[in-house]
Amino acid sequence: MKKAVQQYLLFLIGLFIASMGVAFSTKAGLGTSPVASVPYSVSLVSDLFSFGGWLNLLSVIQIAVQVLLLRRKCKPLEIIIQTVLAFVYGYLTNLSCYIIKDILVNNYFEQLLYMALGCFILAFGIWLQLKGKVAMLPGEAMNRAISEVTGKRYENIKIAFDVIYIAVSAVICLVFLGKLEGVREGSIVAAIAVGNIIKLYHFAYEKLRKKSVRQ
Repeated sequence: MKKAVQQYLLFLIGLFIASMGVAFSTKAGLGTSPVASVPYSVSLVSDLFSFGGWLNLLSVIQIAVQVLLLRRKCKPLEIIIQTVLAFVYGYLTNLSCYIIKDILVNNYFEQLLYMALGCFILAFGIWLQLKGKVAMLPGEAMNRAISEVTGKRYENIKIAFDVIYIAVSAVICLVFLGKLEGVREGSIVAAIAVGNIIKLYHFAYEKLRKKSVRQ
């Protein structure tokens, strides 16, 4: 019981950290993180839902993809937990954006700085969720499901879908806004960087763990 509480606590901490990563990426103004780029772009076009609300809708779609892929292997309890956590994440994203709303970004260098910070924070939040081993957000769980079905590495699946999210966001912005408002060069950098930063965290953790064991 104690271990389960610790794992869920680790996951929730990772969830909040990931939402802060999305908020910093959005604040940079160079295009938000890939997984949030489609909801963010749609929120610029339609005020039917907030940024977090559109993020929730994307999560529902990602859950549906998992169910279709895994079928009998799909665990109902895990899907229920994912659904609850997805809505929590949507609201946390709105909260994180509110927390840093007064931060000023004065020049392009600061935009790059906040974009890089957002990538590292987001990757760390996702890595913590993976280490929690109790649940995953729908987007990451969908990547995991595709990895299981195809036999491809999770990190590579994530990078591929990040690129897809960016492409869809670009189309939405160009068609409805006539410009790349929600997706820019920072989005492309994040699409490539976040998955690789997760690999970096995992590599560093394993090195430290093995070093600790030897001592």
